[in-house]
Amino acid sequence: MKNKYVTIGEVSNMTGVEAYTLRYWEDEFKLLRPVRRESGQRRYTRNDIRTIEKIKTLLYEKKFSIAGAKKQLVKEQKLSGKQINLPLNQNGPAIEILAKSKKDLLEIRDTLSEEI
Repeated sequence: MKNKYVTIGEVSNMTGVEAYTLRYWEDEFKLLRPVRRESGQRRYTRNDIRTIEKIKTLLYEKKFSIAGAKKQLVKEQKLSGKQINLPLNQNGPAIEILAKSKKDLLEIRDTLSEEI
């Protein structure tokens, strides 16, 4: 892999996993989060490709269910001691929770400053 990033088509050719399956796996597996360009095009890294290969092995060779594969990946991640990287800019629910938390904290601050 020459480039730092590769497209979904290139990843599909490299791994033998169809592009539509890769897009589905992105929805199912939170560990698989390719970076996106402003145009929305996915850019996969070597780490993303390793994750895809692990998922492929678990699902196709070891015959795990989707739920079982998710648990196994999280278990492996915990055992390795590596932190799970979930980019916030691609995680809508996390952004909503953080925005609500910020709003609540600002309201608390304002309430406390009024009382002083």
